[in-house]
Amino acid sequence: MELKACRLCPRRCGAYRSSEKGDGVCKMGADAVVARAALHFWEEPCLSGTRGSGTVFFTGCPLGCVFCQNYEISAERAVGKRVTPEELSGIFQRLEEQGAHNINLVNPTHFAPAIARALRLRRPSVPVVYNSGGYERVETLRSLEGLIDVYLPDLKYLSPELSRRYSKAENYPEAAKAAIAEMLRQTGPARFDADGMLLRGTLVRHLILPSNTKNSAEVLRYLAEQNVLVSLMAQYVPCGKAGEYPEINRRITKREYEKVQELLFSLGLDGYVQERSSATKDFIPSFRLEGVSP
Repeated sequence: MELKACRLCPRRCGAYRSSEKGDGVCKMGADAVVARAALHFWEEPCLSGTRGSGTVFFTGCPLGCVFCQNYEISAERAVGKRVTPEELSGIFQRLEEQGAHNINLVNPTHFAPAIARALRLRRPSVPVVYNSGGYERVETLRSLEGLIDVYLPDLKYLSPELSRRYSKAENYPEAAKAAIAEMLRQTGPARFDADGMLLRGTLVRHLILPSNTKNSAEVLRYLAEQNVLVSLMAQYVPCGKAGEYPEINRRITKREYEKVQELLFSLGLDGYVQERSSATKDFIPSFRLEGVSP
């Protein structure tokens, strides 16, 4: 499978991507590269449930945040196995057989065509979750319409200055807002089963960054206008190249956490609030190709 002049993400770098390799921003080929496929119990309750979310972690990333907790696979691309769409479909099926509540595609943007082909080969009987950094092109999302049940994007920042500093993507705010609008159009209002598991809908995550509560306030006020479920995340731990940015080279303080949480409650946002005790590297998965091969 080949993809020329890649325009999948908002960077639209135009790279040539063969099945095996690519020279664009994400440095990945057209075939999906998977670092881990296993049951995951640390997502929101409506996704992890009692049996776990069937997470498939993809290698590479078109966004490249300096603080990424999955830096080992997103930026360094140190772990990952190339799989064909047929093999990827088999990975989804094995996760279903293990009892996964859903198939959770983590950082899927740059492999959207391969994922779409895998899903068309065999549609999972459980919801498919598109778990991304929010840096999406509307055109790419529309190519997935009918294949995705739940969108789980980040809304990291609404400041072009912050998105340029931490992700080298000044256009992140406008791209993410347009993407979330498209996700909401596709899924409609959130729908849960009798056990509280999310069957369909859009749930937007926001990670509180140290020294950046003003950014969090702007994001929450924007989301309050969108009538969307929100997951406020407090798990920030300095990872990747965060040590090169003194203002974010620490966990968030109790005061920062409480300040943002109080605003979320005052805005009447519906969703989830992560405990500050989650800010530990103990919750970062080990990437050793678990579940990638039969």
